[in-house]
Formats: sequence, C-alpha cells, structure tokens
Amino acid sequence: MFVFRHGGRRAITATLAVRPSPPLAHRCYASRIDLPFTPPPVPLIKQCPTPTCQCRESPPGLDIEREQNINGSMPTYAEQILISTGRSDWPSKIDEDESEDGALVRQLRKYLLRDGKYSDPYHNVMLTNSSFPPTESPVHSTKHPSEPPKDSRSVPVSKPGEDPAISGNQNTPHTPPASAFLLPSFQYVPTIPTDSPAVEDFIKAFILPAKLHQTHDPLSREQKNILLRQPDRQRQFLGARKIDEILILICGHGNRDSRCGQMGPILHAEFEEKLQRQNIALLHDPPVAEAEIVDTAVEGYIPTARVGLISHIGGHKWAGNVIVYIPPSFASNPLAGKGIWYGRVGPEHVEGIVGKTVLEGKVIKELFRGGIDGEREVIRL
Repeated sequence: MFVFRHGGRRAITATLAVRPSPPLAHRCYASRIDLPFTPPPVPLIKQCPTPTCQCRESPPGLDIEREQNINGSMPTYAEQILISTGRSDWPSKIDEDESEDGALVRQLRKYLLRDGKYSDPYHNVMLTNSSFPPTESPVHSTKHPSEPPKDSRSVPVSKPGEDPAISGNQNTPHTPPASAFLLPSFQYVPTIPTDSPAVEDFIKAFILPAKLHQTHDPLSREQKNILLRQPDRQRQFLGARKIDEILILICGHGNRDSRCGQMGPILHAEFEEKLQRQNIALLHDPPVAEAEIVDTAVEGYIPTARVGLISHIGGHKWAGNVIVYIPPSFASNPLAGKGIWYGRVGPEHVEGIVGKTVLEGKVIKELFRGGIDGEREVIRL
C-alpha cells in the first residue's frame, strides 16, 4: 500500500526504513482457536465404490453439468405427494394431464400452492407423478364377462347439470379415484376421490402439518386450526396404511427434459437388478389394504423395495436424479425414516447406492443433493 501524504512516497519509505523492529519477546501473534468438531448429521462416505460387476452403459452425448457443488440443491419440502399413475411419462407440466391424475394435481395445487387456502411457506408440499400402478377401485375394476352386471342402483348418478359432489356421486365412472404415497410420512392412500370437497378432506387428514411454525403464533386459535392436520379424518380413506418397503424414485420425465428421459429407464433396470442381487424382493403391485406389522429385526426377514420413475423434481442438468426413502421400520439403518437425494447418478453408481445407502445407511457425499428426515428437517452436509 502506498501513502502519498506529508512528503509523498519517498518520505513514507524513509520513515519505514528507520523504524526499528520490535524485539521477538514483544511480538504479538494471533491466538489459535480450537473449534469443536461437529459430526455430520448422517454417516458418510466420500465417493461411491467402484462397481464389482457388469453394469449398463450411460446414453452417449448427454450434457450433464459436472462442476457445480450440488450439496444443498434439493428443493425444500415437508411432504411429497407421490401420485400413482401406472405410466412412465407425462406432459411437461403434470397439471395439464387430462387423466384423473391431472385432476388430482390441479385440485391439490388450488389448495396448497401460493394464495391457496392451505398455503404455508413453512410446510411446502411437492406434487410428483410416479409410474407405480394405482389401486384399482372396485367400482371401476374390469369385471370378468361371466360375472353378473353390477346393479346400477349401487352407483349414484348425477342428474343433468347437477354437481357430482353435491349429488353424492363424487367419482363417476369417467373419473376413478387416485392413489398416492406420502413421504416422509411413509403412508399410502389407495383411494383419493378427485372432486374438490374430497381432496380438501384428504389435505386436512394427511397433508397439513401436525405442528405450526412459530411465525404462526400471532394467529387466532380458529386460524391455526385451519392450518393444522386433522388425523381423525383419515378414517374416511379406507385402506390407508403405513408402508415398510424401500422406495427408490428416479426422474424419468422425458417430456420435460430428454436427459432424464434417457437416463431414467436405464437406472430403473439397473436398480432392480442390483436390488435383487442383494436378495431384496421387488414389489410391482399396489400395497395391499391390510398389511402385517413388519419386524425387520426378526431372523430371516427379507426386505422389499419399489423402484419407480417419477416426474420433474428439479436439476435435470444433474441427471440421473434419484431419491432413496428408507422406511422407519428399518430401525437398524441410520437412514431409517429419511429421504436421500442424489444427482449425477450413472449406472456405475447403482451397486454402490444399494450397498452403502440402502443396506448400510451411509450417504455418498459426491452424489448428495440433500435430504429430509421424519421431523421434516432438511439434511445438509
């Protein structure tokens, strides 16, 4: 640094030249501060292990971003509603889907997104389609030709011009109910009518928070009750149950971005193969309405898993994007009850994810985008 006052550069230089250096005994040094070590919130390994067996090849020429730090790139959410569509691709915007799944998305958006009746910035809800098959409603199931026709009186029919919700016919034969997984609640709701009053009941029963953020303290009791979950309403949704299987969700939304559209199906096949190599049984049918209590500690227990393609979750430039949900019943797994997001996943990483994350409960740092636990706290490294 140069100082040009009171004689210019030469004067200050001369002053500095004649100033004696302080004796060593009088010199001051910055003290060392020992900061306490903070362990990571989850068990970690830095890199994914090298595969020990043959794996599929990634599609050539994909423009995958490799430089940015993706830790913390997961969108913040408190609940993911994973709608079972039985299909592996959807319109670019899933609310534009003309099926009953699109109808459910539109109703949910109306209530939950900005300016909606139940919009809460501290309880964000993520709406996602999945390739998992929905539960077939008895009213809309395909009957065998030898079976007698159903009595038409058992299905209420709306009068011309009458609102089905008012007449009591909440789901006409043209609009069967939807099914959805709720995460990290680890619940499955097999029958969700898509009319407005029923969707509002679904939100009150399962989606709203059990406890409000402290910023809502100034609200009146009546206002707080509107934003709080009402679990007693869950009895209206027959067959709703906890799930005990591992869920592996892979973005395969090709109509939104071709990178995930190409990578998704390859990763889907790779995960199914590597899970089976570890004697993990794959589930392809919808969850049954009544399920036995699972004890993962019992000798001979065989874990089960579902692998599905899902719609846009952000970060297509980091394809493949994968979410691994480990159910709370896996009590010995450090990641039990948590969801772990990975990016830049290739077929060569699948064996490591199954071995380290699914079985051992360890997060692979180089692939980690973020995570969520059962208390809706975000996991960051």
